[in-house]
Amino acid sequence: MPAQKRGTGRTGVWLIGARGSVATTTVVGALAIRAGLAGTGGMVTALEPFAEAGLPGIDELVFGGHDVADVPWKKKAEALAEAGVLPACLVKALAADLAEAERWLVPAPAAGHAGWDAEQIAADLAAFAECHDLERVVVVHVASTEPAVAPHPAHSDADALAAALKAGEAVLPASSLYAWAAMSAGCGFVDFTPSTGARLPALAQLAERQRVPYAGRDGKTGETLVKSVLAPMFACRNLRVGSWSSVNLLGGGDGATLSEPGANAAKTASKTEVLEATLGYLPEGCVRIDEVPDLGDAKTAWDLVTFTGFLGARMRLDFTWSGIDSALAAPLVLDLARLTARAHQTGRTGALHELAFFFKDPHGHAPHDLPSQWQQLCAFATGLAASSAFATVHA
Repeated sequence: MPAQKRGTGRTGVWLIGARGSVATTTVVGALAIRAGLAGTGGMVTALEPFAEAGLPGIDELVFGGHDVADVPWKKKAEALAEAGVLPACLVKALAADLAEAERWLVPAPAAGHAGWDAEQIAADLAAFAECHDLERVVVVHVASTEPAVAPHPAHSDADALAAALKAGEAVLPASSLYAWAAMSAGCGFVDFTPSTGARLPALAQLAERQRVPYAGRDGKTGETLVKSVLAPMFACRNLRVGSWSSVNLLGGGDGATLSEPGANAAKTASKTEVLEATLGYLPEGCVRIDEVPDLGDAKTAWDLVTFTGFLGARMRLDFTWSGIDSALAAPLVLDLARLTARAHQTGRTGALHELAFFFKDPHGHAPHDLPSQWQQLCAFATGLAASSAFATVHA
């Protein structure tokens, strides 16, 4: 497989949507940690359960990526600093490092032929790995949310999909084309968005053939994170939730993308998964996502929950979550890249359901409540640590 080697210890993180807010914040954060200018607050893998898991260090990560935009990382980082997402002094101190890291940002292929575009993506990944002598590469999709994909017969079979792509048929959305190319190149794949990504039977087949892991989808960074804690509370206290309504207000590129009805529908569907899965039923209420450009990269969510207690007493809970999505998402991107790379190193293939902790709509039959997901993730870390110990003993 051209996109991985053995024994170099360096891991590539290839970002789809590399010039966007999440990707830029991710790279600035990694460079700042590496330079000793920032701590690891917000990174799950910086916690004690992961200390012996054998994860690649932040200083062992090498970044590259595709994007349709051409805004330099330094300029994007400066804009994020002006918006209050990044410390301006940090962006200034890392200007040279950002310019150096940007050498492997390349335009997204746009040949107009799906098969050729997939081949170019795979070739870019192979060249990236070769240039930096990387042990492996993890591709992380942090581009804009897509509408749900229309079903196609080729989605059910890897051979049929390969034939369709070779013929130039536009049978895959961009997120899934990147998943196909990443897996074909021997790379792990993470979908941090609610886009289709690797969630097609043909791609699951390809992952098994290529012996690569994948994880997703839709990073759990804010309001849904709170839902995954509160919903199990109501369930285990035997309090019947009558309604749960959510209003999400956001600006920036995410807000503009989600003002499009198809992308909005994909995102709201992802955000409702946790309630039905955790409560065992779907309460009344709706999820709304509205663009407010003046909010910029900030996001505010307001939730109203009505519930019934002993003797039919009617009660309510409401909460407000205000956060900066890029600052919440970026450390999780680093976590997922490290965990997926390590899982790949230990021989894991297919969906990494143990990483459900990070996602609104995880692969497989993973639990949706945060406490169960945390236990599952810690057990996964213990297994990775055992693999590391075994490898050391038998080295």
